[in-house]
Amino acid sequence: MAAFRDMEELSQGLLSLLGANRADAQQRRLLGHHEQVVDRLLEAQDSAERLLREILTTEKEVAQNLVDTKEKAHHGVAELQQLEAELQKASEEDTHLKANLFQLTSELEGLKEMEVDLQRQEREVDEDTTVTIPSAVYVAQLYHRISKIEWDYECEPGMIKGIHHGPSVAQPIHLDSTQLSKKFISDHLWSLVDTEW
Repeated sequence: MAAFRDMEELSQGLLSLLGANRADAQQRRLLGHHEQVVDRLLEAQDSAERLLREILTTEKEVAQNLVDTKEKAHHGVAELQQLEAELQKASEEDTHLKANLFQLTSELEGLKEMEVDLQRQEREVDEDTTVTIPSAVYVAQLYHRISKIEWDYECEPGMIKGIHHGPSVAQPIHLDSTQLSKKFISDHLWSLVDTEW
């Protein structure tokens, strides 16, 4: 139980750390999904424990009824039949509870498999962040050095804004991608690049 709570606290910490560092959205989604899986695991475990307590309580009650029946057997066949009927009902409830316990155990196994799969996906995402993202950063830095364009990443969607630092003067860039073709935008941006090295 404590291990699941530790996993939940770890997930919370990772989510807050990822949010603060603006980490990859897929990693946040996977960690959020991992947290949901842990929550479902805890709920399934609580339900299984509750069902086990109910089974034990029912079994104790049935056992007590059986002892009482043996002590009072000389009082009549009618009481014996009544107690046998109660025993049958309790046995059916016990069977029902065991079936529920089996179903919850199966669900718990499925959730554990999902957790293993999520951990595998997290490892793949970690590999992506250690290989793919650094190479993308390198390419972005290379484009920045060649084009000498400082992009405004906080502009409205559909707008392309930035500042081109040319050889003699800085020139603002303000293009509306909803009204201009991609080819025009590409040609315009490449025309700003100084061809003399």
